[in-house]
Amino acid sequence: MAGEERRFKIGYALLPKKENSFIRESLVNQAKSRGIDLVKIDRERPLVDQGPFDCVLHKLYGEDWKSQLEDFRSRNPGAVIIDSPDAIERLHNRISMLQVVSELKIENQSETFGIPKQIVIYDQETLFDKQAWELLKFPVIAKPLVADGSAKSHKMALVFNHEGLNKLKPPIVLQEFVNHGGVIFKVYVVGEYVKCVKRKSLPDVSEEKLNSLEGSLPFSQVSNLATHEKSDDKYYKMMHLEDTELPPQSFMTDIAKGLRRAMNLNLFNFDVIRDTRFGNRYLIIDINYFPGYAKMPGYETVLTDFFCDIMNRKEREVVVVEKH
Repeated sequence: MAGEERRFKIGYALLPKKENSFIRESLVNQAKSRGIDLVKIDRERPLVDQGPFDCVLHKLYGEDWKSQLEDFRSRNPGAVIIDSPDAIERLHNRISMLQVVSELKIENQSETFGIPKQIVIYDQETLFDKQAWELLKFPVIAKPLVADGSAKSHKMALVFNHEGLNKLKPPIVLQEFVNHGGVIFKVYVVGEYVKCVKRKSLPDVSEEKLNSLEGSLPFSQVSNLATHEKSDDKYYKMMHLEDTELPPQSFMTDIAKGLRRAMNLNLFNFDVIRDTRFGNRYLIIDINYFPGYAKMPGYETVLTDFFCDIMNRKEREVVVVEKH
């Protein structure tokens, strides 16, 4: 029918927990009002038998899903897949995840960025080999090498001395713990959009305190750390999150753009800390694919804008092809 608005269908394939937090009525309605229908993909049926979809939005892993996407793409060459499974896979390994940071070239006179010193330990033997440790000194953060979003991949520990190594199970990444004023910055990226927020993090560890601490302290995600020490409650009350200055927005945007291009991903966030030894040095400690966007104020508008951008770009490409 002439003049009828073209509607776009975005199929989404997410695990139940992600779906519950992300696909809210408020998002579905806002997208609908702008010509985009969000449709749940039935994971019990082959993807190629569903749709038609202009775009597939997903956060599922595994060889079966990957081959379903490839099959779908070969039959629907015009459809957009957000994002490519191969590009996402790079973030499942905590070493390859941060390699991309060292490849970035960003011109900035006043701020610098990098990653903490880190080593990967594949077996128990290397864990207790002093030579393997030459790069690092305590305290260190021990993180599982695999970062696939599972509960297990979030289990970390702050290790204060060699005794604390006993509880660790390789393969793991050991990352130097850098004092950062107890605040972590989470930078959310949705296509061109970049938003930086502050969260509480692990308290600083002084040289004196280090000597009196036992072995290690387990925790899950740094930003929602709940330790059992009463002294830390006092520490958090003293530490006013609102007094912490955010990193310069333009600097974070430049890093986000660089990462987006280098990783070929649209939906991710990265965790940044400010190294208290140098006020203008920032360290990227983690990158996550398709994070909890619903925690971001007004996420519905941000995501709907992104969907519209993707669809508009797709339409422009179709027009260009037709002209040829």
